[in-house]
Amino acid sequence: MKAIYLLILTLFASTALYASPNRAKQVDVNGLVLDEQRKPIDYATVGLFKSSDSSLVKTAMTTPEGKFSFPSIASGSYYIKINMMGYQIHKGKAFTVAEQALNLPEIILVATSKTLNAVSITAVKPLLERKADKLVMNVEASSAAAGSSALEVLQRAPGVTVDQNDRISMQGKQGVLIMLDGKQTYMSQADVANLLRNMQSSEIETIELITNPSSKYDASGNSGIINIKTKKARSGGANGSFNAGMAYGKNLRGNTGLNLNYRNKGVNVFGSYNFNKGARDNTINIDRVSKGSGANADTYFSQKGDDTRDYENNNFKVGADFFLNKNNTIGVLVNGYLNSAEDISTNRTLIGKSFTQIDSTLAANNTQISSYRNFSYNLNYKSVLDTTGQELTADADYSRYHGKDNAELVNDYRFPDGSLVKPIGRLRNNSPSIIDIKAVKVDYVLPISKTMKFEAGAKSSWVETDNDLRAEEWIGNTWQNDVRRSNRFVYDENVNAVYTNLNKQFKNTSVQLGLRMEQTNSKGNLLTTNEVVKRSYWDFFPTIYIQQTLSKNHQVGISYGRRIDRPSYDALNPFMYYLDQYTYNKGNPFLNPQYTNNYEVNYTFMQKYFLNFGYSVVNDAITEVILPDEKQKALYQTNANIAKNTTISGNLSIPIKVSKWWTMNNNLNVFHLAFETPNLEGQALKTGQTSYQVRMQNNFIIMDGLTAEINANYESPLTYGTLAIEQKAFVDIGISKAILNKKGSIRFAVSDVFDTNRTRLSSAYPGLSYNLYQKNETQLFRLNFSYRFGKNEIKPARRRSTGTESEQGRMKN
Repeated sequence: MKAIYLLILTLFASTALYASPNRAKQVDVNGLVLDEQRKPIDYATVGLFKSSDSSLVKTAMTTPEGKFSFPSIASGSYYIKINMMGYQIHKGKAFTVAEQALNLPEIILVATSKTLNAVSITAVKPLLERKADKLVMNVEASSAAAGSSALEVLQRAPGVTVDQNDRISMQGKQGVLIMLDGKQTYMSQADVANLLRNMQSSEIETIELITNPSSKYDASGNSGIINIKTKKARSGGANGSFNAGMAYGKNLRGNTGLNLNYRNKGVNVFGSYNFNKGARDNTINIDRVSKGSGANADTYFSQKGDDTRDYENNNFKVGADFFLNKNNTIGVLVNGYLNSAEDISTNRTLIGKSFTQIDSTLAANNTQISSYRNFSYNLNYKSVLDTTGQELTADADYSRYHGKDNAELVNDYRFPDGSLVKPIGRLRNNSPSIIDIKAVKVDYVLPISKTMKFEAGAKSSWVETDNDLRAEEWIGNTWQNDVRRSNRFVYDENVNAVYTNLNKQFKNTSVQLGLRMEQTNSKGNLLTTNEVVKRSYWDFFPTIYIQQTLSKNHQVGISYGRRIDRPSYDALNPFMYYLDQYTYNKGNPFLNPQYTNNYEVNYTFMQKYFLNFGYSVVNDAITEVILPDEKQKALYQTNANIAKNTTISGNLSIPIKVSKWWTMNNNLNVFHLAFETPNLEGQALKTGQTSYQVRMQNNFIIMDGLTAEINANYESPLTYGTLAIEQKAFVDIGISKAILNKKGSIRFAVSDVFDTNRTRLSSAYPGLSYNLYQKNETQLFRLNFSYRFGKNEIKPARRRSTGTESEQGRMKN
């Protein structure tokens, strides 16, 4: 690490020297790209070429405002060429660069639209776009995503998987940091999954996959960041959108939502409300053998369970931006959710000397009523300090989460003749939880020169969690406190961070160096037993990015970053939750944070073919494990630190334009995961396997305003820690028709057409034998309607990222 820090300091010094004002005078070339409706076109590729030999000098991408800039261009004659999918290639006239900055005339791109045999072929926005530091999935471009939840859409993103317990992985690695509109969610993995499950695809504009984030971002998330950007108004006056849909599989689901925006020169007011209600089924079957010794023979358990969850979710957001003057803006934002659910599960376990010799049966019925509510408040400020691009932004955030779970479990244990093995057991839990989150952050941007930019910032967050499990047992015709399970767990955490970034643009090379420092103070207190775990530590997280343009069609980049993952709040909570007396899960208050070193090499060919290689080493990897409780002959799930997790990965993205009406995007993700630890509950563990994921996404333009989509997914067998997971495959289809002068659309989709999306796994832990099958309600027929209304005159409202995103990503909703 010392060598890395010295390298950073050396590079900082060298880039500063390179920016010396003694260099020959060079000027900037600036421009603006618009569509035929004079709206800005963002992320178009702009190339600057010499007129003399048509050699490529530099490339740039347009900003969300449609602007582009080529800094420090020597005098001479040049022309530009602009490529953007959905638009005709633009080649500009030659112009001369002299001694003053040059602002080119506005450039209007013409949409690609041609007629073939009376069928209008109109280009649409691509489903996937590769940017300099991320891969962007345009959710609006997918008809198959209509009526889906955000979690279901995320499963279709390249290199992203969601396992049977809704844990999210990217390129084979768990520990993804989920952000909403650039804001950390501060929730547990389970709670983030629940939040995404309750968010509709109609609320989402894009999903950004960032595998190696810069030091500007929080250092958490060992496999990177997934940033979900929700829709914002792109025009002024009064405008908005409405959507409604339904889905049916085994149960009926419905959703509706409204987005409103009003903007003038002094203020922008916006708000949204989304409601969804329905039910979903889940089946879980487990066959396992509990090893005996001596006179105690092996015991066989065959468990079959079904769970139905009825839910109702309300999500809202309201805010305003006040434009004090052209350089200063202050904004307020309030968002939250009110969610409730009822789970009814039935489990029947056959117990015996073999799977065919049954000597007893356990029937477990569990009813759980849950409610979750969260309110978050944000105050933000932005100041443009001068015309060079110097900026200062600040955020203050407060979020309060309240969850409540009431569950009752009935265990009925009988002999084959129907007589009771022991009296019927009844347990119930009342487990309220409260989480308070406060955060402040400041970010500063300083352009040192036309080719160099400096960024710095600071952030502090304070999190307080209070989880109170009040467990009771039915004894003597009355409910009595169950001292074995009742407990209260209080966790406090404070993280203070500062960061700096330096970005230098050379002729064909860009270099970005960053360093983030974080101080963590935490205290976990299991009040009932007075078990206290206190930690205080400092960490340094360097990042290095080098991007090189080899020629017009070839770019290559390398990057390095160090990251941390702190245990989620529910993983630290030591409470035990029972499916039945032989199956339960529990937390681990002694979990340590895990640290990851990420290395990446990427290659881009013709601005559309992408190849990425990655290597990462995780120390003290936090991993979900399934282990035996030999004393109780039970099976339990928990999280543990595994000494080392090594990942080698490769990702290849190949878009193919089969014809004018058919485009494909093919993605191959290959990775080798290896886990190793000398002692996991008394056993050494060493597992490793090479796996791959294939995604084929096909988009068809049938006629003007009518599009279709077919997506196929395959995931090969995978070993993850103590879990050996079998292969899975599924297909999604969708069709979309524009109506009402293209302001509205009707979309029909079928997810998991052949009902093959299920999870099968077995044990990779030495001496433990089980087979698990889990099937969620994934085959769904969806119908969705959306409509946009209002004026389209003024540029969009700014998208805010608050300061509590990392912490909220570790909560339940």
